[in-house]
Amino acid sequence: GCGNSALSHDLHELGYTDITSIDFSPACIAAMRARYAHCPGLRWAVMDIRALAFPDAAFDVVLEKGTLDVLMVEETDPWDVSPQAAAAMRRVLAEVSRVLRPGGCFISITFAQPHFRKPHYAQEAFGWSLRHAACGDGDAGAFHYFLYIMRKGQPLDAPDLALGRRLHQP
Repeated sequence: GCGNSALSHDLHELGYTDITSIDFSPACIAAMRARYAHCPGLRWAVMDIRALAFPDAAFDVVLEKGTLDVLMVEETDPWDVSPQAAAAMRRVLAEVSRVLRPGGCFISITFAQPHFRKPHYAQEAFGWSLRHAACGDGDAGAFHYFLYIMRKGQPLDAPDLALGRRLHQP
């Protein structure tokens, strides 16, 4: 879900010239194609994150910024996520894992705190390790966001593995 964010273009300007961005909105993708037509290394595709139309092991890096948050927007209790939301998250993360090359990296940027998001990422079936960091200016009253980094082909640490297993317990 790239939306109308300039992130893809900003990365292109930093020298990352092979970038594919997706969104479910045809109007959004058409606008982004037009806006960045002068950047030949930027590709745009209309796609559903639950069913990526890419072959297995197609990407070195998958980056999402707030897209997964949409899957949780209707949840009323972040401590007790509905089976439907948990299943949607698993489906998307399974697709991300599928399209990542061995050694590839999935980067997730979100406001979702680790105690809410890590159980979803910490699934052995995805075949990746998990690290996270809080980012922000250090002001206690400021909002912080979180950076999660998953590396395909590296194991989960035991505490993360246990955390992921708890997500599926009744």
